[in-house]
Amino acid sequence: MKVGFAGLGNMGGGMARNVLQAGFELLVYNRTRSKAEALAGAEVMETPRELARAADIILTCLADIAVTRELFLEEEGILAEAVAGKIFVDHGTVDLDTSRALHAACLERGAAFLDAPISGGPEGASAGTLAIMAGGDREVFERARPVFEAMGSKVVHMGPAGAGTATKLANQLLVGVNSLACCEALTMARGVGVDLEQLQDVLASAWGQSRMLERCGPIIAREGYDEPGAPLRNILKDLSIITRLGKDSGLSVKAADAALGVYQGLVDAGMSESDMTAACRCVNGEVES
Repeated sequence: MKVGFAGLGNMGGGMARNVLQAGFELLVYNRTRSKAEALAGAEVMETPRELARAADIILTCLADIAVTRELFLEEEGILAEAVAGKIFVDHGTVDLDTSRALHAACLERGAAFLDAPISGGPEGASAGTLAIMAGGDREVFERARPVFEAMGSKVVHMGPAGAGTATKLANQLLVGVNSLACCEALTMARGVGVDLEQLQDVLASAWGQSRMLERCGPIIAREGYDEPGAPLRNILKDLSIITRLGKDSGLSVKAADAALGVYQGLVDAGMSESDMTAACRCVNGEVES
C-alpha cells in the first residue's frame, strides 16, 4: 500500500516518520518543501494532486479548517484525483460541517473518507503512541487500520461520518478547561508556599489527578510557558469550534467559554506560539484576560 501524507508540521512530521519506519512506501507533500525533504526515505511530491494520484491512502494533518478545505476541495486539490478504491483521511481538528462535507465530496467521486483526529501531542506523534479516533465506514476503517497502528497505540472506530471529529471535540473541551484549571490550581498553591513537586506527587493519588496535570504540571513548575509543545493558537482554534457547536446545539458550555476567553487574551497579547500553560500569566495578573 502506498501512503501519501500532506502536512508535516508539529504533529504530521512524527506521524509520517512512523509510517515510513513501519515499512510502508511513503509519498509526502508539504508547502514548506524543506520539511518534506528532511524525511529521509520518503518520496517528495510536487503538488497535492500529484500526491493523491500516486497514493492508495492519503493522510492529511493540517493547521485549520480553511487550509483543510483548500487542500481537499480546490480545483487542484487532492480530491481532483479521488477515484474508487482510494481512501482519504483527515487527522486534523475541524468542525463537524467540514468533516461531513469531505465525506460527501469523496462519496460523490466514488472514493472513501475517514475523519480520524489524533490526540497525544508532538511527543505521542514522535513515539507512535497517539490516540486515533475515526469516523466513517467500518470496512474502510479496517483497510486503513494498519497505517493507523503505525502511528497510534489506541486506534478506535467511533462510528459513522463525523464521529471521529465529535470525539476529538469532546477531548479538546476537556483539554482546554482542564489545562486552565491546572494553571489556576498550581499558581495558587505556589503563591501560598506549597512545593509544586510535592503537590504533584500527592495529586497523583488524589481525585485531582488528570492526564493534563501530568502534562502541564512540570511545565508550570519550571515556568516553561514559552517552550514549544502545545501552542495557544491550537487550543484557541479548537475551543472556538467547540463553543460554536455548543451554541448551535442549544447547550450551555460556560467552562469552555471561560477558557476560550483566557486563551484569546493571551493570543491577543502576542503569545500564540506559547504553550497553553502560559495561562498562568493570566492567573497571576501578568496578562489581563
